[in-house]
Amino acid sequence: METFFCLLGCSNSILCAFNNFVCFHRREMGSTPNAGVLSAQLQNTLIGYHNIYIDGWRVAKKTKDVTVWRKASEEFSGFLYKVEGVVEENPNRIIDYIRPGPYRLKWDSLLTSMEIVKIFDEPGCCCLMRYTTAGQLWNIIAPREFIDFSYTTDYQSGLLSCGVSVEYSERQHSFVRGFNHPCGWFCVPAEANKAHSLLTGYIQTDLRGMVPQSAVDTAMASGLTNFFSDLRKALVV
Repeated sequence: METFFCLLGCSNSILCAFNNFVCFHRREMGSTPNAGVLSAQLQNTLIGYHNIYIDGWRVAKKTKDVTVWRKASEEFSGFLYKVEGVVEENPNRIIDYIRPGPYRLKWDSLLTSMEIVKIFDEPGCCCLMRYTTAGQLWNIIAPREFIDFSYTTDYQSGLLSCGVSVEYSERQHSFVRGFNHPCGWFCVPAEANKAHSLLTGYIQTDLRGMVPQSAVDTAMASGLTNFFSDLRKALVV
């Protein structure tokens, strides 16, 4: 438990915990992961990201109602992205549309398929999912496949839905296998209007394969603002 608690402290403690976390979740998965252990590590890693002071971030893209920041990832050679905006809906309904389930594939323009591989009998909502994404930037970034452990739990007066990729033995050979380092979405009632919600996401995706870093940066920043746009339109229905 010491590793989990140090995530709530200073950035040096966070870095120590990140290194321990990488050693755990990157191992080859011949079978499904230990959901109880992985969900606890994942939740506390995301809380660690959420406690990083704003001066640790650099603005990557900004629209009138969404801001995307980035900083060097401690997990791999790319970036950890943070995105934030207000959504006119309550946290429960928003997270229902974000987490694996019947809604996500219908509105998320980046996803092309989604399959729940396993549901775990653990507190909170835990599952192992396989999904594929469309090509981006005129197919400079080819379609990708991901195998993610997903976990949703209460957070303050709202919810946290988070995930991380696991190395899973079954692969679709027509896709490049990408890897999501710890990522997630915090959704809590907005202070200015409790009928609205503040949605904050943390994403760090290793697309793997031969992709120019400039293409990855463009795709990530644009993809996150488009995510908010697609989500807001879906919630109006």
